[in-house]
Amino acid sequence: MAEEFGRSVQDGLKLSKRIYLGKDRAVTPPKPPSHMDKSPVAYLPKAPMVYAVISNPGIVDNPDIPSYQPHVHGRLDHGGFIVFMGSESCDCRLAVPMGEQGSILGVEIEASRKLYYTELVAIEDKKDLEKEVRIENGGFLKPHTFTITIPKVDGGSTLSIKVSWMQKLLYHNGEFSLIVPFSFPEYVTPHVKKLPRKEKIQLNVTTGTGTEIVCKTTSHPLKELRREVGKLGFSYESEVLTWTNIDFTFSYAVSFSHIFGGVLLQSPSVHDVDQRDMFCAFLFPGGHHSRKVFRKEIMFVVDISGSMEGAPLDGTKIALSAALTNLDSKDSFNIIAFNGETYLFSSSMELASEDTVERAVEWMSTNLIAGGDTNILVPLKQATEMLSKSGGSIPFIFLVTDGAVEDERHICDIMKSHITGGGSIRPRICTFGIGSYCNHHFLRMLAMISRGQYDAAYDIDSVESRMQKLLSRISSTIIANITIKAFDDLDEVEVYPSRIPDLSSDNPLIVSGRFRGNFPDIVVATGFFGDLSNFSLDLKVQKAKDIPLHSVSAKQQIDLLTAQAWFSENKQLEEKVAKLSIRTGVISEYTCMSLLETDRGNQAAESPGGHKLPWQVNPQKVDSQGRRRIFIRNLGVGFGNLTATAENLRPGAEESKLPEAAEIIIKAASNCCSIMCDQCCCMCCVQCCSKINNQFAIVLTQLCTALACFGCIECCSEICCGGQDGH
Repeated sequence: MAEEFGRSVQDGLKLSKRIYLGKDRAVTPPKPPSHMDKSPVAYLPKAPMVYAVISNPGIVDNPDIPSYQPHVHGRLDHGGFIVFMGSESCDCRLAVPMGEQGSILGVEIEASRKLYYTELVAIEDKKDLEKEVRIENGGFLKPHTFTITIPKVDGGSTLSIKVSWMQKLLYHNGEFSLIVPFSFPEYVTPHVKKLPRKEKIQLNVTTGTGTEIVCKTTSHPLKELRREVGKLGFSYESEVLTWTNIDFTFSYAVSFSHIFGGVLLQSPSVHDVDQRDMFCAFLFPGGHHSRKVFRKEIMFVVDISGSMEGAPLDGTKIALSAALTNLDSKDSFNIIAFNGETYLFSSSMELASEDTVERAVEWMSTNLIAGGDTNILVPLKQATEMLSKSGGSIPFIFLVTDGAVEDERHICDIMKSHITGGGSIRPRICTFGIGSYCNHHFLRMLAMISRGQYDAAYDIDSVESRMQKLLSRISSTIIANITIKAFDDLDEVEVYPSRIPDLSSDNPLIVSGRFRGNFPDIVVATGFFGDLSNFSLDLKVQKAKDIPLHSVSAKQQIDLLTAQAWFSENKQLEEKVAKLSIRTGVISEYTCMSLLETDRGNQAAESPGGHKLPWQVNPQKVDSQGRRRIFIRNLGVGFGNLTATAENLRPGAEESKLPEAAEIIIKAASNCCSIMCDQCCCMCCVQCCSKINNQFAIVLTQLCTALACFGCIECCSEICCGGQDGH
């Protein structure tokens, strides 16, 4: 589907050559990417973009040939493109690349005669819903690139678009960093003279740690506006010749050299369906690590079924080879490859000597060959048995799979019984899912019940890089068996995740939840260091004034609750997830996103942020308030595909193609101003102004960004497209 989209953009750029550019021959049509970058992938959006969908190329015929479609033509006028075509209209498609682990929250659109906004509703009948959903309505173009179609935009309409999304902060070597996709290709900049273009960025950082913030790097020349303990404010404004062609990046460090933590508390709002108080406990590994990491025993359990052939298995072998090379000589490991059968590198755990690692890499090259079915239980039981006698080290089972199996709940039950027995440190099951055919909620549940880690690569091109990041977190574990003693003294507490994972030097630890009772001013976190000595740290408890904890923790809680709901088959938990999803705007398996359309005179829909959201909505074209509802295909990852796994379909085969002959033109327009603002965990605002015509794409301009606290960003992007009224 992504390639089809890219080819449509290619066709649109060819079509744009028909546009009459006036007497100034120095003005040229949009320039496509260089010869080296002409694959369809090169045309995918790398910043928020708006496209016009041209299904009839005749509407942009060159007026220099009056004998051919003389009643319609396109011309360049005052820096914007105007299309005259009678009473015609066309769809516009918004595309938003959301960066690392981005999650769409919502879209609001104002047109000349219509208002649109997205709304999450609980799914009542999936079969009826599927009848209403059309691929072209929107969805994910590729992982973390969201698209939505604005239907039938009249020629000369003015569009104002606001997009909100969450995005994960990256952490490495004691620094937090934010990368927002913000690279506009050259062909979206109008080739006209004396067209002012203004970029404006405002950035606010709030950490909640109460410690000094040190700015490290930034992609744009930001000017510091304010500095307080735990807070920073920046701005940037400039007139530019072309829109930015680099992503917005910003990194900072919180000044602490050793392990540091705290607890934030907040009361719920009056509109919250859960009136229990909220908490967020965090542990940062610090910039300098005097404590050694744990000695490790790692059992790599690798799916080699037929569907892993090609890029998934190649990326897995590269990542595992790198992980083996980085093991300490005192660490031990083994490898189990599985399909319908199992294949062991060794009958026992092997020390990670240079010679043994070389033999293991060679063994993988000759034995990790894709073919056969998928059977996960047998290799997991073998791995657990081989790690049962570990002592003085931390045991890991690293499971990689791209498929789903029928006995997944049974597997969870068996693994739960094995890892909750005796022993000071029980095996951690770390899981990595590839593509959308495997059951990611099953893999998350396996990790959750064992204090393990979970990650995924929905795009097969990212298998190697994402797997290496997860393996790096595992290898750098510095504190295990973490507990927070205050939880036992509360009247009621709900913790996400329920079994607190280990702390890695490569990743902060965040635990959130709800409670009733009184938190003391200081709580104690305990655990074990790598040398098995005791760890104890006092965590200061404080009120979170500028950080909306419900937004910060929403995605984590929805993901973990969904895994529990799947495992227990509990309808009440499913409803709980749906309500939390609707309240926070974070997508879930039990809700569906829809685009509501109403006339501008309908006041009920003019304030999307304040309307009451329905609990359950049946698929229907017009609701009781006269709003037309357009359903978007499911944005969740699903619960695995047993049929695809049995047929050994490769990851990526699930992508449906967009309707053929969809011609998309991208054309950037005039002045743009964007404002980014943030309220805590990072809120990012983007405001872009440009001109839109009836059949051409007009697009965005400036993006803005903000930083988030603890791993999420909320980005609001507003695009204002001005054109001429009338047809």
